[in-house]
Amino acid sequence: MSEEIVGAEVVSTKEGRQYHINLAPGELAEYIILVGDPARSHKTAKFFDQILLKRENREFITYTGLIDNIKVSVISTGIGTDNVEIVVIEASQIVKNPTFIRVGSCGGLQKHINCGDLVISTGAVRFENTSLYFVPEGYPAVASYEVVLALIEAAEKLGYPYHVGLTVTASGFYGAQGRKIPGFPLRFPNLVEELAERNVLNFEMESSTLFTLACVKGFRAGTVCAVYANRPKNEFIKPKEKEKAEENCIKTGIEAVKILAKMDKEKRKQGKKWWHISISST
Repeated sequence: MSEEIVGAEVVSTKEGRQYHINLAPGELAEYIILVGDPARSHKTAKFFDQILLKRENREFITYTGLIDNIKVSVISTGIGTDNVEIVVIEASQIVKNPTFIRVGSCGGLQKHINCGDLVISTGAVRFENTSLYFVPEGYPAVASYEVVLALIEAAEKLGYPYHVGLTVTASGFYGAQGRKIPGFPLRFPNLVEELAERNVLNFEMESSTLFTLACVKGFRAGTVCAVYANRPKNEFIKPKEKEKAEENCIKTGIEAVKILAKMDKEKRKQGKKWWHISISST
């Protein structure tokens, strides 16, 4: 490996290989699926028609391959917004215009959201501070409308039950999500109820930083999560149902990539920057 360049902005080798994800220019696709669990990288790559690259470093497991002749990558981030920050920033150093789709898991905050359903995020309440090192408190964390549309279309096509709306991103799993644990008093014991009253759909731990950084750079980003728990009803998904829900979420993310690729091809053909309804009707 060539000498490392250590600067105030990034840590990389002379050829641009990024320190944490251990990827260089050309090794990462423009369509990038982000998963938290490293095991989910392997599960996602099983749906690739061809694997061109596999790279592992710490919790960051990457596959780059082809799906219907579309170059796609999947990277595991591990848990939390701090890890997502690393992946998004390092990916942006070696890919000119990435599109990120987070395929994750979550807890539902509305009684009508069942375990096993999917939640497609239109935006995220920022209950974390990683994004605050880049933007002020009032800066919105919103998903790309094109990715949201692609995820909705994918879930419809595949026939999976889904919900669309706001997500809350927490900086932790227990106190930050209002879980009552013996011996650990909560500052905000009514957090789940208060968020549900404001029509927030689900809790997770990555999307608001993903959306914020993507908005800052002008990249597209979106999230689809499988619901593993219903917090108001105190229900948790059964193991077999969990496996199926995870697979449904992965397939939705992959189908959304295919849809985005078609949208992008049609936009280029018509010389348009933004997807709109009349493009789809021509």
